[in-house]
Amino acid sequence: MSIETQSRAALAELIALLREVDEHWCGPDRNLHSVADVAGSHRALMHILEASLVGYFDQDAGNPDFRRIVTPGRKLTGDNSDAIYFDAPLSPEYSYVIHGNMQGAVYFSLTIEEGAAQGHIAKNTAGVINDTDLEIDSNGNFTVYLGGEPRTSNWLALSSEASRVTTRHYFEHARPAAMDPDLEPRMRIECLDNPDIPAPPSDDSVAAGIRRVCNAVRSRTLEMPALASGELPAFMALTPNEFPQPQTPGNFGLAAFDAHYSLAPFFINQDEDLVITGRWPDCRFGNVCLWNSFQQTFDYTSRSVSLNRRQTSLEKDGSFRMILAHEDPGLPNWLDTEGNLFGMVFWRFFLVEGEAQTPQATVVKFADIKI
Repeated sequence: MSIETQSRAALAELIALLREVDEHWCGPDRNLHSVADVAGSHRALMHILEASLVGYFDQDAGNPDFRRIVTPGRKLTGDNSDAIYFDAPLSPEYSYVIHGNMQGAVYFSLTIEEGAAQGHIAKNTAGVINDTDLEIDSNGNFTVYLGGEPRTSNWLALSSEASRVTTRHYFEHARPAAMDPDLEPRMRIECLDNPDIPAPPSDDSVAAGIRRVCNAVRSRTLEMPALASGELPAFMALTPNEFPQPQTPGNFGLAAFDAHYSLAPFFINQDEDLVITGRWPDCRFGNVCLWNSFQQTFDYTSRSVSLNRRQTSLEKDGSFRMILAHEDPGLPNWLDTEGNLFGMVFWRFFLVEGEAQTPQATVVKFADIKI
């Protein structure tokens, strides 16, 4: 007879949840009808499960540490080939200090997330500080304080719902920064007013960790609304090949106040490609990424599935012309679809000065554009 424990009960809940996700998120309920669709959903589920175990199984807001959210092999919630993200748990009961380094990034920010307690996905962004607001030394080092008594600089308040801190380092290199181990920032977070030494693992603490993993998986699968259901943020569109005006996201969860976003699906037949024209705005960082329908980037380790400003060849007038196609057209600025007829195109621009021009897209026959 097995020993009955809280951890065993929590593990049974996780197993039951995975079965429920398989039945309702990995099938017709989410308009998935082909073998490739289901396999893609299972791959996305495994990445979500891995991220949930890394980020939420062992967590303590009184003794936090930074964990990397996404990697080239762990993709979820709209990862980015040119960015490196970390997060850590918080509690408004405490105050914190963060020591970090710019690591050569063209943009850094730190945001406070609300609604992310116990593994749930963040609902709101409740504060942001970026590198223009920070005192940074000549070696790129900085210190940021969270919560506690207000400070004149390098400080963010913690709201009563503050539950997580997210850091963003963005790079514009010739190769995707997310796959370069030398660019991974070194940061640490310390709780300033919790004198307690963490207790050893127990049945209750292990069960609580498993249930946080359950919350993380559920909130990123079954509880995620389908794109076509409900009201979308203004920076998101449903019409294929038509981008909305880039705009700031407000306090949308897991977003940055000082970014402009534009997201739309692409759809092209096997003999077609999508010609995208526009201009990079005057900004600190800009790039475009291709995602699948599960908000995972395509394979940027071996394919050209994203472009930042440094990687983009410009026309004589300073504009760009990108070619989203299933095979190499022999022209600059190819965005490789990996053979997918459908996917998502996501634009990010940080610290925009003036107006961000809306990229324009036109479907053309591949034979008419190939060299």
